[in-house]
Amino acid sequence: MSYPPDPNNPYGQPPAAPGYGYPQQAPPAAPGYGYPQQAAPGYGYPQAAPGYGYPPMAAPQSMPGLVVTARVLLFVVGGVQVLLTAFLLIVAAGARTVANQHSTSSDTAIFGNAAAGVLLILGIVYLLASVLSITLGVKFGKGGPATRITTIVYGSVALLLGVFVLIGAITGSTQAQAQTAGSGFGVVIGVLWIAICIIWIVAMSTRDGVNWFNRPRY
Repeated sequence: MSYPPDPNNPYGQPPAAPGYGYPQQAPPAAPGYGYPQQAAPGYGYPQAAPGYGYPPMAAPQSMPGLVVTARVLLFVVGGVQVLLTAFLLIVAAGARTVANQHSTSSDTAIFGNAAAGVLLILGIVYLLASVLSITLGVKFGKGGPATRITTIVYGSVALLLGVFVLIGAITGSTQAQAQTAGSGFGVVIGVLWIAICIIWIVAMSTRDGVNWFNRPRY
């Protein structure tokens, strides 16, 4: 019959040292030795750097192509409007001269004065439109969101007027039962004007256009 060794007996058998006889549980390995540890951020595995990739609002370094096209069209339309202003004012002056050569109570004088007044108002409208077109085109280089919004409003109003012109030209040609030269010219002008207005609106509404006018200025 065996008895367990007395720990107070100096002559007894010393207890077995850990690691002999029976397998002991291995102590946890120190970080970095024996077992691979999770790589610390910035070491071993590349980390995604914040702020890189595809920024949602990247500021363009140069004016986008569609914005350049809209700017050129603004200058062209502004120049045409200046020519139309000069033409209308000249015709209005001629109508007023013809009216002054007749008695104020005659039909010719009444019609001449009315025509001169209408042509004068149209000339002033075209003059203001030309100033707005050219001013917007100039501000495309350094203008901000206000320039973009003004161009959208200007293009929308002009688009509505172009639709009216196109409808009037198509209606006139239908009532005449034939495609006359005047109605065909009106249809071409209406379609061309609508296309220009759509380019203005689209150029100001695309992401490149928004980023261009929202870019930081120093």
